[in-house]
Amino acid sequence: MKKLLSLRNIIVSLAIIILIWQLLFTFSSYSSALFPSPKMALDAGIEMIKDGTLIENIKTSMYRFLTGYLTSVITAVILGLILGRLPKVFQYINPAVQLLRPISPTAWMPFIVLLFGIGDVPAIVIIFIAAFFPVLLSTVSAVGGIDPIYLKVSKNFGIKQPSLTWKVIFPAAFPQIANGIHLALGTAWIFLVAGEMVGAQSGLGYQIIDARNNIRADILLATILIIGIIGIILDGIIKLIEKQILKSWGGAQ
Repeated sequence: MKKLLSLRNIIVSLAIIILIWQLLFTFSSYSSALFPSPKMALDAGIEMIKDGTLIENIKTSMYRFLTGYLTSVITAVILGLILGRLPKVFQYINPAVQLLRPISPTAWMPFIVLLFGIGDVPAIVIIFIAAFFPVLLSTVSAVGGIDPIYLKVSKNFGIKQPSLTWKVIFPAAFPQIANGIHLALGTAWIFLVAGEMVGAQSGLGYQIIDARNNIRADILLATILIIGIIGIILDGIIKLIEKQILKSWGGAQ
């Protein structure tokens, strides 16, 4: 029932956006070449599907996204689990983290392009940076906030490392870690598109720049809408995975 309600909410929200879009098109004085209607954007989307560019760019973007995001999450969680158990060490690392964290990943783009050139790697690195800090900090905080009773009981039962980390600490901290992973998903997806606008010659971000250069506002708006829809799908997938993991540990209904 909840899934049906959620799907209905998404459909209603999209319908409202399209309705507002159509009204703006109808009453706007802008040329349709600069501000196309939903129908024109839909036709552009069908055109891209037929010529294969849309599917190819989605595949390219998803490869970059999954490579950068999953690598970042795994690295950040492992480091977070370690540093969360070493608070005195993290006291020295935290200032460097707080210095780097507010810097937009796209600010690194010129440097990354100089090092790796144009292609998949710059976008992957941008995604890695965008996802890394939210997951790292949420993991360190989650591990540091674990109820000491869990550790005392584990010690009484003779549970030692690495079993202590993976069987006790990680499951206990996972709900808060999941929040960081979820937050990082949206951030990484946003910066994927930004990275592809500068450091790539393929993908959805590049498709936006290419549409702008060719004065194809219909393709541009169709691509923006597709990026939003994929973002909703990714958000739903990560929520489902989180629920399944929590359920397997008895933490979700």
